[in-house]
Amino acid sequence: MMKSILFWLLATLSFTTTPAVKAQQPAKIPRIGFMLLPPAATLASRLEGFRQGLRELGYIEGKNIVIEWRSAEGKPERLSEIAAELVRLNVDQIVTAGPSDTRAAREATTTIPIIMGQDSDPVGSGFVASLARPGGNITGLATYAPELSGKQLEILKEIVPKLSRVAFIGNSTNPGDSQTLRETVVAAGAFDIYLRYLDVQEPKDIDSAFKAAKARAEAILVPGNPVLNIQRKQVVDLAAKYRLPVSYGRPEFIDAGGLMYYGTNFPELYRRAATYVDKILKGAKPADLPVEQPKKFEFIVNLKAAKQIGLTVPPQVLARADRVIR
Repeated sequence: MMKSILFWLLATLSFTTTPAVKAQQPAKIPRIGFMLLPPAATLASRLEGFRQGLRELGYIEGKNIVIEWRSAEGKPERLSEIAAELVRLNVDQIVTAGPSDTRAAREATTTIPIIMGQDSDPVGSGFVASLARPGGNITGLATYAPELSGKQLEILKEIVPKLSRVAFIGNSTNPGDSQTLRETVVAAGAFDIYLRYLDVQEPKDIDSAFKAAKARAEAILVPGNPVLNIQRKQVVDLAAKYRLPVSYGRPEFIDAGGLMYYGTNFPELYRRAATYVDKILKGAKPADLPVEQPKKFEFIVNLKAAKQIGLTVPPQVLARADRVIR
C-alpha cells in the first residue's frame, strides 16, 4: 500500500512540475547578421532607420534581439570572410547593405534567409527570380524606380536651362547601372538631350571620365555603384575642379560635398527592411515575400557646391527640396 501511495505521489509531482519547468526555459533570442561594405559611420542614417523599424515592431537591440554588425571598411575582398563568419555564428538571418554584400552572403549560404537592404536591380543581379516571387533564400528592398531617371534630368534641365548634352558615368559590370542607363536613355529622348555613356570600372578610370565629360557634356549623372560610392570624395572634387553640375545616385555624395540628389529615401527603405526580419522570424519564407520597390523619395540641394562651380539654383527648384545645404 505504501509503495502504491509513494508511486502515485511521484507521478503526480512529475505531471504538475514538468510544465512549470518548461515555462521557465528562456525564449531563444534572435540573432541577425548585418553586413556592409563601407564603414558603418558613412551609412549611419540608414542603420538608424533599420533600428527604428525594429523598435516599432517591438525589438530592442541587446534585449530581445541581437545584431551582429560587420563592416568590410570599404574593402570588397573582406566581404566573403564576413559572410562566412556570420554563417559560422549560425545567425537567423543576414541583412545586406548593397549588391556586393548580397553576393558574398549568397555565396556563403543558400539556407539562411538574406534580406537586401537595397539593390537597384535584384533580378539583373541574379539574386531573385522575380520581384513578385523571389524563389530562393533572398528577398528585401529594391531601389529601382523607372521615374527616377526622368525626374533627375528634369531637375538638371531646370538648373541648367540650355542643357542639351549629359554624361552618364557608370560601370558596365554593374547590373543596376545597366538598367538605370536604359531608363535614362528613354528619358533623355523625351527631353531632347544627347546622352553620352562613360565607363568607370576601376578608380583609375574616374579622372579620365571626368575629363571626357568636361569636353563633351554640360552636366553629369552619377549612379550609385560601388566603385564610385567608395571614391565619392574624389568624384565630388573632380566635379568642382571641372565646374560641372552633377546629379548623384546616392545621398552620401551630398554629404561629401556634391551638388544634388534626387532619389530613394534610404533611411525609410532600411526601416522597411526591419519588417522582413519580423515576418521571417514569425515563420514566413523569403521565397514567398515579394521584393518591394521604393515608395518615398527625397530631394537634396547643396548650395555650397553650386556656388563653387558658379551655378545659380532657381528659387522654384529650391522650394521643392526636402533639404537645402547652405
